[in-house]
Amino acid sequence: MIAIVFIVVMAIVIGAATLLGGSGGVAVMSATSVPWWALVAVLVAFIGFFAGGIYVGAALSSLALLAGFGLSDRPFWNFIGEMIWAPSTNFVLVSVPLFLLMGEIMLRAGLSERLYRALNVWMGRLPGGLLHTNILACGVFSAIAGSSVATAATMGSVALPYFEKSHYPPKLVLGSLAAGGALGNLIPPGITFIIYGLITETSVGALYIAAIGPSILVVLLFILVILYYSYKLKLHGEASGVPVTWRDRVASLSDLLPTALLIGLVLGTIYAGVATPTESAALGVAGSVILALVDRKLNWKMVAESMHSTARTTSMIAFILFGAYFLNYILSSLGIPQMLAKFLTALPLPGWAIMLVIIGFYLALGTFMEGLSMVITTIPLLFPVVKALGYDPIWFGVVITMLVEIAMISPPDGTVLYVLQGMRRQPGPITDVFSGVMPFMFVYMIAILILMLFPSIALWLPSVLA
Repeated sequence: MIAIVFIVVMAIVIGAATLLGGSGGVAVMSATSVPWWALVAVLVAFIGFFAGGIYVGAALSSLALLAGFGLSDRPFWNFIGEMIWAPSTNFVLVSVPLFLLMGEIMLRAGLSERLYRALNVWMGRLPGGLLHTNILACGVFSAIAGSSVATAATMGSVALPYFEKSHYPPKLVLGSLAAGGALGNLIPPGITFIIYGLITETSVGALYIAAIGPSILVVLLFILVILYYSYKLKLHGEASGVPVTWRDRVASLSDLLPTALLIGLVLGTIYAGVATPTESAALGVAGSVILALVDRKLNWKMVAESMHSTARTTSMIAFILFGAYFLNYILSSLGIPQMLAKFLTALPLPGWAIMLVIIGFYLALGTFMEGLSMVITTIPLLFPVVKALGYDPIWFGVVITMLVEIAMISPPDGTVLYVLQGMRRQPGPITDVFSGVMPFMFVYMIAILILMLFPSIALWLPSVLA
């Protein structure tokens, strides 16, 4: 529905703006020798591939071949090896499998369960206590995992058993876990920031620092949603009559210690300028191995399972990345990014209106396309437009990551939603997850609008620490 509404509205807005502007269409036609019907054919093939459920990496590679043979007369096949070699040897990209491996080891070592149990001691007595625990536990775990899917899967496996005999509505439980899981990419060290920084040549460390303010904003908005439904539905704290003393709270801090050490090791070294994101990821893996060894959870089977899962996810990301680089090379050689930049900047619309168009485009795209592939595919096309409009690349990187998070929880194709549905031990329809996450998705959109009105939320801290 979001995609259909966006297409209709954009057709009306751009059509009217082009008629009023007059010169926009001329600028487009002079920017490239590719006929308009060929560009429409590429767009239709793009939508058809992803709507048809074709594997993302295969879809991008196939589309690049079709565009290359159909629209270009350059012998692009002679450069395929060079195109793939450039991103595959980038040092920043090494941090992706390292962060994934750290999260896998934490999950299998039981550190995530200790984290959830400790936070529940502090939050369980508040109105909607366990729901607050979901958000905060996901937020803290996100500071280690760097992945929304990993955060949702890990904290979902830990949290769902707590709710089986509770008075909390299943829809709200699943919605809070989905919203909390979506924080996995926004809270540093999110993997989306690494990919964005690699494509746009933006400092990953600066992106991590810029994400702190928006992360706090989103968490606070999620907590407000939970408080609203807690008072509306009269969701009090845990029903058990066992009192929680301050001694219990202080004792629970020992369960937070392993996670705090890893966060300090990973993010502390980045913010202090001691290590690059890749080096800090390696430190995080070493730290997670040591903590698992101290807890006597380290064994060959656990290490093998962690590495196997990491290898599968890394291969998927690499296949998507290489296919996107291939497609971006073809489109760039045709002048399409320059054409799009000239077209949008020539529209008789203010810069903030064009930015709203771009945000609406991503919201629509996120309803049927996976978040990471969405970034890899579209950023090379839209980044020149954003720079031409005068927006800060670091600010835009934070906004794009937030849009990726929304895509992760957008029905009907949000990845996090299906991860949680598959982890339910009590049967129920997928619509429970869809309806439960909608209030959180709505306030996430509000957070993006707030960031547009007050960009200093993201840019103040990097400017101070520069």
